[in-house]
Amino acid sequence: MSFIKSMQERYATKMYDRSRKIESNKIEELKEILRLSPSSINSQPWNFTFISDQETKNELAKASFHNTEKVQDCDSVVVFSRINNIQAFEEGLAERLPQGAVDYYNNFLKPLSEEKKNAWFEKQVYLALGVFLSACAEMQIDSTPMEGIEPDKYDKILGSKESHAIVAVAIGYRNVEDFNQPEKKAKTRKALNQVIKTN
Repeated sequence: MSFIKSMQERYATKMYDRSRKIESNKIEELKEILRLSPSSINSQPWNFTFISDQETKNELAKASFHNTEKVQDCDSVVVFSRINNIQAFEEGLAERLPQGAVDYYNNFLKPLSEEKKNAWFEKQVYLALGVFLSACAEMQIDSTPMEGIEPDKYDKILGSKESHAIVAVAIGYRNVEDFNQPEKKAKTRKALNQVIKTN
C-alpha cells in the first residue's frame, strides 16, 4: 500500500476490537520508530510508555474523559511524555550533541523561563507523535491520538517522576462496528488550495 493510500484510510478510531492483538514484532518496531523520531537539534526531551496491562489501562481509562472505552478496549496505550528535569537535560547536552547544537540551545533556549522550555520540549514530543501516527497507518494499525487525558493522574498511575504526560495514543485494531471508519463516515479535510500555498 502506498503511503498516501495509508493516510487516506487512517482515521481516529472510536471503537476497538478487544479480541485482536497487535503482533509483538510490530510493537517492537513501533518502539524503534519512536526512538528514531526527529527533534530540534536532536534534543530528544521525551520518553514513551507502552501499556498493555489491562488493570493499568482500566486505571488510565478513569483519567481519560470521553476516551474511557478506547483506553479499555485497545491493545495498548502509548503515553508521550516530556522530561521534567531541565537541569539534568542541560548538563547532558555536551555529551550528546555537537557543539553547534549546544551553542544554539545555550544562546536561544537556556535563557527562557522553565515554562517556555517545557513548551519547547512539548513541541518535540508532538513531532514524535506525527511520526508515530503515520507509522501506525503504514503498518495498518489503528490509532487514536488523545489529548483528552488528565496528565497529572496519568503520571501518578504510571509512577512517572522524571517526565510529564502530554498526549496518549490508543493503538489496536478497529471494531467492525466502528461508525467512524472512512467507508462509513467520509473523511473531511479542507480543500488542497486552502491549505497549500505556492510561490
